[in-house]
Amino acid sequence: MLSNLLMGLVVMGIGLITQSLLLLVVLRYYKAQKAKVNSKSFLASALVINGVMTLLVLGNLGQIGIWALVFQYLGEFTEFQEAFYHSMVNFATLGYGDFVMSAEHKLLGPLEAINGVLMIGMSTAVLMTVFQDAYRKTLLVRQGDDAHEEL
Repeated sequence: MLSNLLMGLVVMGIGLITQSLLLLVVLRYYKAQKAKVNSKSFLASALVINGVMTLLVLGNLGQIGIWALVFQYLGEFTEFQEAFYHSMVNFATLGYGDFVMSAEHKLLGPLEAINGVLMIGMSTAVLMTVFQDAYRKTLLVRQGDDAHEEL
């Protein structure tokens, strides 16, 4: 049990590092899209937000893949596809139970679920921050144009 707990904490740490690096990529991407966000177009801002969301989802899928590799390494699954599916169910806290790990490693499932809740929460917070910032900037540009039109 202790070895599984330690292994799970190490994988969670790798996930946190992965997520942190991804957040830097997301912030750089968002900053690079400054012209689109600072335009009058809500569509342009929405496309930037969609790009942010896509990067965040890919980061979460990457973490799911890391967990799947661990499960496969431990011999819980022979097919990566099954390990990935099981990992996704854990990460998203769905808990279908159609694939169950052995008693020896079953503690890793709830640890991955905790990891998933934290990382999805982190992704949601970043996405909402970007959404609010983009929306605010687009509104400011539109209001500025309206003020210039009145003159």
